[in-house]
Amino acid sequence: MPILNVKVSARRSSEMTRKICTLLSELTTRILGKDPRVTSIAVDYVDPNDWLVGGKSLSEQGKSSVYFDIKITDETNTKAEKAAYIREAFAAFADLLGDLHEESYIYVQDVRATAYGYGGKTQELRYHQR
Repeated sequence: MPILNVKVSARRSSEMTRKICTLLSELTTRILGKDPRVTSIAVDYVDPNDWLVGGKSLSEQGKSSVYFDIKITDETNTKAEKAAYIREAFAAFADLLGDLHEESYIYVQDVRATAYGYGGKTQELRYHQR
């Protein structure tokens, strides 16, 4: 039941949104073992003129960038899984966006099961109800 918040320096389009969501859903399922039926992804687009790295816009640098965070229940994934996820997501966005700036960030956020949930139930409650 992860949720992903994505910011991408690209022109907004339904096609790009579908590509991003497909990419992240596949990686999140394959590497982190999360159920795609309860994975939520929100995509925001930022004009490359409005995204600065090192004091220069991405437009000036001829680069693209991405930042996304994913919230997962703490202790459900290993360090190795999270490292593989970050590595593969970076590479996939480099392929998708082209010339990805090194200063593109991916944040896998471990959230306590008692402080995280959906549908009005915490993950801790869901665990005990299984």
